[in-house]
Amino acid sequence: MLAGSAMAAGILPSGILPARAQSVLKVGSTPTGSPFTFLDTKTNTIEGVMVDLIKAIAASSDFKVEVEGMPFATLIASLTSNKVDIVAAAMYITPPRKEVIDFSDPIYTYGEGLIVPATDTKDYVTFEDMKGITIGVQIGTAYVDVLQKSGLFSEVKLYKTLPDILADVNAARVQAAVFDLPIIAYNLSQGQFPKIRIVKSYKPVISGSVGIGVRKSDGELLKKINTGLAKLKADGTVDKILAKWGLA
Repeated sequence: MLAGSAMAAGILPSGILPARAQSVLKVGSTPTGSPFTFLDTKTNTIEGVMVDLIKAIAASSDFKVEVEGMPFATLIASLTSNKVDIVAAAMYITPPRKEVIDFSDPIYTYGEGLIVPATDTKDYVTFEDMKGITIGVQIGTAYVDVLQKSGLFSEVKLYKTLPDILADVNAARVQAAVFDLPIIAYNLSQGQFPKIRIVKSYKPVISGSVGIGVRKSDGELLKKINTGLAKLKADGTVDKILAKWGLA
């Protein structure tokens, strides 16, 4: 038998085990949602807190990940229809969502922020203070139902992306908008929307924690993600990732 033919036949020398192939899982994320997720135009890849986290979790486990960008409103449907295996985005863990998918342990907790054109200097505190105005919100977020069911606004204008919301508030085409406070703060810190003001007096109505989503049938994957997440929390990696993106 020629040298190497044992390898070809799949028979390895004693004590040598074949390398275990790592499965590659598709991760659904969003191109808008800095600093949690965003499209880096220089590399044309999705980057951010949640991307760093899922990559670190995968590195500590037995799988690899490929991140795919898609609109926020399509993430859960993409997961349940097997187009992706994991959702890693700025997605609140909410009871309605938990009826459809499973989430990892909580990663980061925050509430919504209120933005208005900078020319509006009123110190809004609650939705009641904004009765009768037009307010913007992104489709698929936890804020849509709250705004619509309040009955306080002349119109709850729905947007596909945060940049669309910011552009309209900046141009005073909409009187106010709500979105995840850390994401708003990060985006406004980049200086592209100078005519927008975060209302510091506003008290959030919804406070939630973001988590990594998986299908309800993927209990083993959820266990791996939670185990990896616990390790990263214990060794300080989660804090380092949050600090890298200005959230710690």
